[in-house]
Amino acid sequence: MDDTRTEIGNQTAVTEFFFSAFPDLEEGGLLFFIPLLLIYGFIITGNLVIFIVIQLDEALHTPMYFFISVLSFLEIWYTTTTIPKMLTNLISVQKTISVAGCLLQMYFFHSLGISEGCLLTAMAIDRYIAICKPLHYPTIVTPRLCAQLTAGSCLCGFLLVLPEIVWISTLPFCGPNQIHQIFCDFTPVLNLACTDTSLIVIVDAIHAAEILASFLIIALSYVRVILVILSIPSVEGRHKAFSTCAAHIAVFLLFFGSVSLMYLRFSATYSVFWDTAIAVTFVVLAPFLNPIIYSLRNKDMKEAIRKFFCSQK
Repeated sequence: MDDTRTEIGNQTAVTEFFFSAFPDLEEGGLLFFIPLLLIYGFIITGNLVIFIVIQLDEALHTPMYFFISVLSFLEIWYTTTTIPKMLTNLISVQKTISVAGCLLQMYFFHSLGISEGCLLTAMAIDRYIAICKPLHYPTIVTPRLCAQLTAGSCLCGFLLVLPEIVWISTLPFCGPNQIHQIFCDFTPVLNLACTDTSLIVIVDAIHAAEILASFLIIALSYVRVILVILSIPSVEGRHKAFSTCAAHIAVFLLFFGSVSLMYLRFSATYSVFWDTAIAVTFVVLAPFLNPIIYSLRNKDMKEAIRKFFCSQK
């Protein structure tokens, strides 16, 4: 009997899933391993530096940088839920994950992803108030409100996914055990269940509603912000105002663009190659670019990072 299955009654229960989207070690798995390891190291180091610098530099103790520091903190854990296992699979013959490990990976990956989406929404609202209602900004966006929005984002992320994970944990898996993806995700896992999973339509609708709600709030906020910026008479004033939002808009487009391709497809199907390419975009590429966007495009961050490393020397 296959050691990834156990006998339960008259059925063979799957105890492990196999990732079939990874190349074999002989077919270039090691070539993917090295750049992915370097990217993961950069993601962790870059986000950790941003988080520490914002905590230490009093000049950055503003709502905008507070949200950036929280986003960097979430990014560290968001990538850690998937990339270490991906690295292991690239140099492993087995390329397997236990059913329990798969459920945990799905839970934390989606919880942290939703938390980031909610936080990006809070950041868009923050920029909207800062640029469209500057006189009221200090009284509206207080440290207490920032803490509440952050706590609400994390609470929303970790509670919304829980019922779905609990439901999936009750399903029997007794047939094929190949996941055609680079990490455990809802649709590939549910396709392996040996029972009716028609409820996935409801689940997809809920995910779509969550993504569209956040997308619309953020998009409308930035449209309003851009219109206000364009109405500023001086070129210098427009440039300064837009520079504070450019990084946020770039991260928003990168994150929600890839997420929308993955989770707003409805009945559309992609090949394994395109599924993998889209997954890599929001699992690896977006977290890789975020530290670059928030540090290299921001004068205050660049100065704070420079001072931080100079003080260490």
